Amino acid sequence: MMTMSRIIALVVAGVLVVASLIMLPMLFEDLDSSQVMVVQSPISGDLTVYTDPGMKWQGLGSVTKYPRRNEFKFNLGCESTASKAPTESRAGDHTTAGLGIRFYDGGNATLCGSISWMMPLKPEDIIAIHKDFRSSEAFELQAIRRSMESSATFSGPTMSSFESAAGRRNELLQIVNEQTLHGVYKTLSKMVRAKDIAGVEKDMQITEIVKDEKGVPVRAQESYVNKYHVTMLPMTISQFRYEDRVEEQIKQQQAATNAAVVAIANAKRADQDAITAESQGKANATKAEWDEKTIQAKAIATAQAKVTIADAGVKEAEAFKKAEILRGDGEAARKRAVMEADGQLDKKLEALVAINEKYADAIKSAQPGAWSPQVVLGGGGGANGGQNASALIDLMTAKTAKELGIDMSVVRGATAKK
Repeated sequence: MMTMSRIIALVVAGVLVVASLIMLPMLFEDLDSSQVMVVQSPISGDLTVYTDPGMKWQGLGSVTKYPRRNEFKFNLGCESTASKAPTESRAGDHTTAGLGIRFYDGGNATLCGSISWMMPLKPEDIIAIHKDFRSSEAFELQAIRRSMESSATFSGPTMSSFESAAGRRNELLQIVNEQTLHGVYKTLSKMVRAKDIAGVEKDMQITEIVKDEKGVPVRAQESYVNKYHVTMLPMTISQFRYEDRVEEQIKQQQAATNAAVVAIANAKRADQDAITAESQGKANATKAEWDEKTIQAKAIATAQAKVTIADAGVKEAEAFKKAEILRGDGEAARKRAVMEADGQLDKKLEALVAINEKYADAIKSAQPGAWSPQVVLGGGGGANGGQNASALIDLMTAKTAKELGIDMSVVRGATAKK
């Protein structure tokens, strides 16, 4: 039989085995690369931070994990009207209600979207967040959410509902985002006379941002982002919903504004059309004037061209005339020079030959005895007929030569040189 001591030993061993099996999972913890981990010692209560992935020593301590990066959503209520938007987050869902904004004219709206944030990696910053919030969900709701609500609260009264829907929409989103990341602005209030959302004119309180001498907004308090060194990206806006009465009023104001803009545009267009018509008329008149001037200029140019051509013809004729005169004068001078040089001997000789030929032809064709006188004194008779004709020809040749100024004598030797 087993002794009591052996039984006790077996029981103790069994208890130790069971305890070991129970405590074994609490000795080590696997850390994913998308997380950071804080382990609290069960004895000393010291906090140990792990940021690198892998198997880490837990030592039976409590483990809290935080995401390195997470997205916080605030879009509940955008599926309904802003006045009925829920203010609590859904169970088991990190999505929360949209941000409520109230403008100085009494209008309300809901801003929906998301914002991404990243845990710091320094152990002291992680421990500070762990001590104050104990979880990422608590940090999102109590730090990030409250920063965004404060920003929306201080941003809305800086403008009216219509301004937020029109020209100052981007400015509003910028103010909300800037205050969320870096802390809310210091503001002051003043009374203005303006119309509320119902269109009633009354005194209303408007908020203005206080700025320093350099124009930089003054911060009223530090943001949780700066306090815990959390990195936050600018928020992404998915929807901007107004309550029903504000939506209707904005539509009416937009319609009125559009009508006014259209009227102004039509008036400007009419003025522009008049100016255009006047300018077009002036342009047409100027064009017609210049067309007429062009025609006149072409006619003048054509006439001038004709005059130029005529002048050129006259000058050409004058030049030809002068050339002909000079040519005639030259020919006359040449002929005079020739005549003075040889007395026109060639022509005279030609004339003398022609005359003699005429004489010869006349004598040849005369009847026999015609060149002899019928009555001869002192003998001779018919025998002298031929001599008489010859003498007559010589006499007439001499006469012609004398008339032509030709010396028929033959000059020989020194006598010729003289």
